[in-house]
Amino acid sequence: MSNTTKLALEASLKKLLLKKPVDKITINDLTEDCGISRMAFYYHFKDIYDLIEWACLEDGKRALADKKTYSTWSEGLEQIFEAVLENKPFILNVYHSVSQKKIESYLYKLTYDLLADVVEEECRDAAVSGEDKALIAEFYKYGFVGMMLHWIDGGMKADYRELVQRLSTMLHGSILNAARNFEQKQSASLAKETE
Repeated sequence: MSNTTKLALEASLKKLLLKKPVDKITINDLTEDCGISRMAFYYHFKDIYDLIEWACLEDGKRALADKKTYSTWSEGLEQIFEAVLENKPFILNVYHSVSQKKIESYLYKLTYDLLADVVEEECRDAAVSGEDKALIAEFYKYGFVGMMLHWIDGGMKADYRELVQRLSTMLHGSILNAARNFEQKQSASLAKETE
């Protein structure tokens, strides 16, 4: 039942965003549109921005589903772009009404989830610390989100498939190479300590 309520609120929010900016939508507007009480809204979300974050993350999780491996990460990234494009009025409204920082935060969470699994898979045979794996995932997260924000800022007009393909070509083998570099550095440090 609770997920049904959340999904109804998400649908109402997206519907209302086609008519007015997010900062003009009230909790009352949402609850009236989907036929639930204010109390039910507050049971699930602390405010509209909490609902927006949940909606963005849920859309992204559905888009990523089973695309968190090295061989499928570009498909996962492409599906994040597709989820953003499918929700273009919602995303642009939030992007222009709330703040770029909020959209960045949502995209960072999604992209990190995708990349952390990819980095873990690529580093499975390398002696790389958890801290170094996190750094690799963070580095790529910022690059991917930066490219996506640039695309959103341009009105989502550029061909995102071409962008993902170019990113895939550019990054091919780079995660494993980063892992190997960290492994070599660690080996060199251990050798120096034993001298």
